[in-house]
Amino acid sequence: MCGIVAYIGHREACPIIIKGLRRLEYRGYDSAGVALLNGQLSVYKKKGKVADLEAFIAEKDTHANIGMGHTRWATHGEPNDVNAHPHYSTSERIAIIHNGIIENYAALKQHLQQQGHVFHSDTDTEVFVNLIEEIQKQNSCSLEEAVRLALHEVVGAYAIVVLSKDNPNQLIAARKGSPLVIGVGENEFFLASDATPIIEYTNEVVYVNDYELAVIKDGQLEIRTKEDVKQTPYIQTLELELDRIEKGGYEHFMLKEIFEQPRSILDSMRGRLELEAGHLNMGGVRAYERKFVNADRIIIVACGTSWHAGLVAEYLIEDLARIPVEVEYASEFRYRNPIITERDIVIAISQSGETADTLAAIELAKSKGATIFGICNVVGSSIARATDAGAYTHAGPEIGVASTKAFTAQVTVLTLLAMIVGHKRGTLSDTKLRELMMELNTIPSKVEKALQLNTEIEQISEIFKDVPNFLYLGRGYNFPVALEGALKLKEISYIHAEGYPAAEMKHGPIALIDENMPVVVIATKDSSYEKVVSNIQEVKARKGRIIAVVTEGDTVIPEMAEFTIEVPATSEVLMPLVSVVPLQLLSYHIAVLRGCNVDQPRNLAKSVTVE
Repeated sequence: MCGIVAYIGHREACPIIIKGLRRLEYRGYDSAGVALLNGQLSVYKKKGKVADLEAFIAEKDTHANIGMGHTRWATHGEPNDVNAHPHYSTSERIAIIHNGIIENYAALKQHLQQQGHVFHSDTDTEVFVNLIEEIQKQNSCSLEEAVRLALHEVVGAYAIVVLSKDNPNQLIAARKGSPLVIGVGENEFFLASDATPIIEYTNEVVYVNDYELAVIKDGQLEIRTKEDVKQTPYIQTLELELDRIEKGGYEHFMLKEIFEQPRSILDSMRGRLELEAGHLNMGGVRAYERKFVNADRIIIVACGTSWHAGLVAEYLIEDLARIPVEVEYASEFRYRNPIITERDIVIAISQSGETADTLAAIELAKSKGATIFGICNVVGSSIARATDAGAYTHAGPEIGVASTKAFTAQVTVLTLLAMIVGHKRGTLSDTKLRELMMELNTIPSKVEKALQLNTEIEQISEIFKDVPNFLYLGRGYNFPVALEGALKLKEISYIHAEGYPAAEMKHGPIALIDENMPVVVIATKDSSYEKVVSNIQEVKARKGRIIAVVTEGDTVIPEMAEFTIEVPATSEVLMPLVSVVPLQLLSYHIAVLRGCNVDQPRNLAKSVTVE
């Protein structure tokens, strides 16, 4: 959640750090701060936005060639200036920034207070930096050794960067469970929670692994394990373009990313859907083909929007490949002693590849002998490295906190996976495979057409922007779409919204329907169409205000609904890729009309790296 940026080299550090913090604003935060080292170790921090921090330091002496910055998402202690990072040690000779949670901080704090350490904040992070100082004092050791020894005493998750007044040419970092990447330049190094602050300066990076310590000193990078075993840094070249993390003329990143979906869906199919050859190719699936073909069961673990993509995959895999599928919230899966065998395949889905609960679920499933297949968007992320095999979605950077193109990219990859496994198992015929391939190839253009509804949807949004509640209904493949539409509205407009299977409306939610309740119904032409028409009649009879997403040319539902949004026709199994687009636009425009911060909704973070 928190954002980390650090720099050591020949340039002015502060402008690089501030720009980097702006790049990381999408992760969600409530305060920001910097530490700069130039003879003195100076810490400046403020509650609020990076802009507030900039204003605060405008008149300060920020000249330095080494420094670090942080955007905080509160866990221990309320959002305020004191709890913001960086944090000093008691002597103010060491400073730290930290992403994660130290679970045993209370016991450590009590011990450190007995040793004379004074605490000013409510954070677990201040405990961490004082632990480092105490270890260095007791052992008369180097700062590097003190940090390494401290890592053995803390329990929890962390990505940290440490500066010391006594080590003016040294920067130390470490990680366990929270992402950290090092950019390698010409006699300079950049550190960050992800690559977005780095790509402007270098495309060569080193991903720090769990339980590793990185020491940058006198222009050299050295990586060691927590057990003090030297590692050879593996330098990777980023395939990330700077313009992909800029707004490109759009008012918000979210709107840009909604409109990028024709490209991101196509990129997720590129090299995998070989239409002329009539062939599907996915390297991660091919390597474990027999495992998929012979699987007793597939378990999908994910959170939030990725969980909704997993629900679509449940329909896809059971329909096309005839393998039983269970879709689990990763946060619950790991705590209920699930039954997992070596004949199970666990599919872990995460946009960032860093979701803490999903990573924990992976570790649990691995310990039971299951095969783990990862689907994520960020190359080199923790989930990509923790799984046996997997597939990247190739959606490109998603900066808006509310996922849009990540959802459709995930569904695209999961569709390809279901088609491949179904064909290999003989449950999907050559003819049906070919038909689906041809139709999938048309999806980017059909999404493009759905995006042309933008103005129409904005007009509908104006009518409903001030309502307190929404209900979303769908059946079959469109039920997860209803859930996703409701989630998008909740996330960015702060309107209460619920998604339900349309038939379940009669089992409770129908009591909520009156002349003030807008009901969004995904009612495209599919095998459940007649049933959904009946559900719409039930809503209409109770004076609910119906907004229906229908297939182009539908003449029945427009007679019943107050508003209809027509999307292009496609195969039932592919419809979620098209029907979700109007719901994304509806949530976006309602949020904008309500004056909400669309890209950085309150209390939310893009990458949930703590439990």
